[in-house]
Amino acid sequence: MWTRHHKQTKTGRLIVPALAVMFLSYFGFHAYHGEFGIYSKYRLEARAVELQARLDTIRGHRLEIERRVHMLHDGSLEKDMLDEQARNALNISHADELTIMRPMAIAN
Repeated sequence: MWTRHHKQTKTGRLIVPALAVMFLSYFGFHAYHGEFGIYSKYRLEARAVELQARLDTIRGHRLEIERRVHMLHDGSLEKDMLDEQARNALNISHADELTIMRPMAIAN
C-alpha cells in the first residue's frame, strides 16, 4: 500500500490571508475614493456651502430689485425713484448735476 505524504509549504498558508487583504484593500479604497465614498461626501459638502453662499447673494440682489420695483408701483410711486429711472433710461442729466458712470455689475 502506497501512501503519499504532502509536504507543508509556507506559501500555501499565505494564500487565504493574501486574498483577504486584497479583497479588503480593494473595497477600502473604493469606500474612500469611490463615487459615493467618504472623500466625495466632503467635496459635496464643500460644494453645498459654496452654492448656499451664492444663493444668499442672489437672494439679496433679488430683494433689492423687488424693493426698487415696489417703489415704482401705483399708490406708492416715489418721484425721486421715477426721476432716477427716467434719467438712467434716457441717459440725460441736468446741467448742474455731476454724472458718475459706473460699469454694470453682472450677476452670475
